[in-house]
Amino acid sequence: MAKPISTCVWYHSSLSLSDIMNYYQRIFAEQFSFGSINKISDTPSGATEMCNAELLGNSFMFIKTAEEHQPINDAISFVIHCKDQQEIDKYWDYFTNEGKASQCGWCIDKFGLRWQIIPENLGALMAKPGSWEVMMKQQKIVISEY
Repeated sequence: MAKPISTCVWYHSSLSLSDIMNYYQRIFAEQFSFGSINKISDTPSGATEMCNAELLGNSFMFIKTAEEHQPINDAISFVIHCKDQQEIDKYWDYFTNEGKASQCGWCIDKFGLRWQIIPENLGALMAKPGSWEVMMKQQKIVISEY
C-alpha cells in the first residue's frame, strides 16, 4: 500500500530511468528498491519514464524526461546521517566520483541530486568550541577534525 505522502524527484537526462535507478541501487544495495518503469511518450517535456521506489524505508516517485522541466537545485537535499567516518567516506566518494563536492558535507551526484553526508552526532560535534570554523573549512565532513 502506498504511503499517504511521498517525494517526487524529477530528472532530466539522456540516460534511461533504469540507468538512474541502477546508479542508486549500487550504493544503497538492499536498502533501495524500485518498481516497474512506466514509459509515457508524448508529454510537454518529451519522452517520460516514471517509477516508484523505496530508499531506507521512505517512498519516492522518480520521473525522467528528455527535456528539462525544472532543474534540481539546493532547495531540496537528501540527508544521510552516517554512523562513522567510514560510512561518510563511502557515500561521499560515490556521489562525488562523477558528481561535485560542495561545502559542509554537501555534494551533488552525477544526476544533480543534492546530498548532505553528515555524522549522526553532528549536533554534539557542533556544540564543541570552534566547530563552526572547522565545518566552514571542510567539504567532506572529517569527524576527527572536531
